[in-house]
Amino acid sequence: MKIIKLSILLGIFLASVGTAVNAQEISSGIAQSLNIQEDGVRGGSIISSTEQGYVRSRVAYDPSLYGVVVDIPAVAFEQASRPDKLYSIITLGKVYVLVSSINGNISVNDFITSSTIPGVGQKADANGFIIGSALESYSSNDKGNSGLILVSLNPRFGTIAPGKQANLIANIRAASMSPFLSPLTSMRYLLAVLITTIAFSFGFFFFGRSMGRGIAALGRNPLASRTIVLGIITSVIMTILIIGTGLVLAYFVLTL
Repeated sequence: MKIIKLSILLGIFLASVGTAVNAQEISSGIAQSLNIQEDGVRGGSIISSTEQGYVRSRVAYDPSLYGVVVDIPAVAFEQASRPDKLYSIITLGKVYVLVSSINGNISVNDFITSSTIPGVGQKADANGFIIGSALESYSSNDKGNSGLILVSLNPRFGTIAPGKQANLIANIRAASMSPFLSPLTSMRYLLAVLITTIAFSFGFFFFGRSMGRGIAALGRNPLASRTIVLGIITSVIMTILIIGTGLVLAYFVLTL
């Protein structure tokens, strides 16, 4: 049997009698009680949903991002009896999140994603899955430190800089996430990585064949070296144009 706990009423009551309440203790949004069989979980920890259950996120841009642990949620649906390892998790709203400067200092409105530090977020500077956007700034010279900042929580795929996806490695990485995206978005990434792969393959094939013929011709007729070298240069330019055209097409597939 589940009951509704309204922590915000307690905060209002304490404020009315003049008791100071730490603002970082209460977040907005409806929390649900989930079992997390892992040590080290605390308020502000970023949680991912995996086949093994709910755990602290521990990879950057984790596509399994789910929510954030809160100590005192404004509204919580929780079980009447709370067994060990049961935590309140918010998936949408405003919540205090643990962050670090591992990927640079955080400014207001920066996207926040998961990091390699278990349960701790970082500034997102590339396209990928995010937990939300920062409502407060955070800076630290020690990348191993972490602190709480208020975040507008909305786990989703965030587009930071569309142009950054116009390369082979980024397209493959995005395509690998396609099972977590919408069908249209998945199709775009798969098409983009296909175009990019074909462009690189054809460009290097054309370049290799042209270079082979040029070197063979140069060996047979050294007196025509100038003409042969110009042909090789032309082949290099054509290869660059082929690969560049593929990248441009992939870019438009992703952004239009």
